[in-house]
Amino acid sequence: MHSKFSLSRCLTLGSCSLGLLTLLTVAQAEDWTRFRGSNGDGISPDSAPTKWSPTENIKWKTKLPGAGVSCPIVLGGKIFLTCYSGYGIDASDPGNQADLKRHVVCVNRTTGEIIWDRAIDSTAAEDAYSGRGVPEHGYASHTPVTDGEAVYAFLGKSGVYAFDLDGKQLWHTEVGTGSDRRRWGSASSPMLAGDVLVIPAIAESSSLIGLDKKTGKQIWNEETDALGNSWSTPLLVKVDDSRSDLVMPVGGEVWGINPANGKLRWFCSDIPGDSFYTSLSSRDGIVYGSVGGRSGGGSFAIKVGGKDDVTKTNMVWQGSDQSSYATPVLHNNRMFIASRGVATAIDTQTGKQLEKVRLESSVDNAPASPAGGNPRGGSRGGFGGDYSSPVVANDKLYYVKRNGEMFVFDAGTELKQLAVNRVTTDSEDFSATPAICDGQIFIRSNKNLYCIEAAQ
Repeated sequence: MHSKFSLSRCLTLGSCSLGLLTLLTVAQAEDWTRFRGSNGDGISPDSAPTKWSPTENIKWKTKLPGAGVSCPIVLGGKIFLTCYSGYGIDASDPGNQADLKRHVVCVNRTTGEIIWDRAIDSTAAEDAYSGRGVPEHGYASHTPVTDGEAVYAFLGKSGVYAFDLDGKQLWHTEVGTGSDRRRWGSASSPMLAGDVLVIPAIAESSSLIGLDKKTGKQIWNEETDALGNSWSTPLLVKVDDSRSDLVMPVGGEVWGINPANGKLRWFCSDIPGDSFYTSLSSRDGIVYGSVGGRSGGGSFAIKVGGKDDVTKTNMVWQGSDQSSYATPVLHNNRMFIASRGVATAIDTQTGKQLEKVRLESSVDNAPASPAGGNPRGGSRGGFGGDYSSPVVANDKLYYVKRNGEMFVFDAGTELKQLAVNRVTTDSEDFSATPAICDGQIFIRSNKNLYCIEAAQ
């Protein structure tokens, strides 16, 4: 087994007899059920508006019970998301850590009314709202996931919670109360692999954990310090008709894991950079990624599957294009990266850069200053600042900057900017990736949730 995966640990793996893992959740075609959509690919099969403003094509706006950078998910007539309140809202006066609450919220998709709000007390010593890390994203950074019957929320040191769609708590499981070495807080989102709820408890216990989604009981736990430089969300990728791999990027490597028992199947080294802030995208058995940071970075494509070290056999290509925090999205035969105010298109067959277009901002509708409790305003650190990932709907690329500008590009044959829009001229922090479902765009800030829909 790969040395990094077995460093400084002694594990007893649980057994699991789950049968063939089902790749699709029980959800409607237009639902958006996890981070970056139901397939984790950032692609919606539906159309969406191209232009809007605070007075045009905003169906509703709802004040949220707290801040957060987790993304909204959509199931039928309901929207779910997480927030936090009580501490760490204002950098100049963070408050008392004991007052921190995390919220799992359900919103009526038609009206924007909050249907239920479950507030959960913090029960462990949290990473302080200070320094470079936690003020960048706060304490509600994990996007929930749903299988159509329940909603599952990973809330950091507060653990994992399952609620039915009416807000009744089904179970709660602790997954650790530790901190990453930088004390930047955790942000990776949970995902479902059949009946296994995969929790990247990277900061909390340096672990990937598989839980029974019905009971919350632990099925497997893989602990390794090598996870410490990853803030990624795992991706389930089909290898063949009998096998799917849980693919997870870490510093310098990409791992393929058996989702039924958590064991490492393969790994690919020579990945640029020692930290991973983005997640992966996949198509036709190949995973694509881009990483950036102080130690360098670049882009890559890797064929999934195989056994043990597949670096020499499965690396399809490597490139120099970097992404800071935004996960790339695939469309047609191109991979799109958004970073540092630039959108880049890359050929998925060769890794060659095809286009590079600077985002043309609109100064006319910009708010007076950036939003939220971030002490550094809109720059947000040195790696590129904006946290949201690009998504695609109907040959159009959508990307949200932290200052609230939402860019729309033609992503058909040429990367051409079509519009730059805002939902508000107020100072709010927009760090969540939008959800696109059935002609509507749902985007949350640190203060509000918005529904964008073209007027009939």
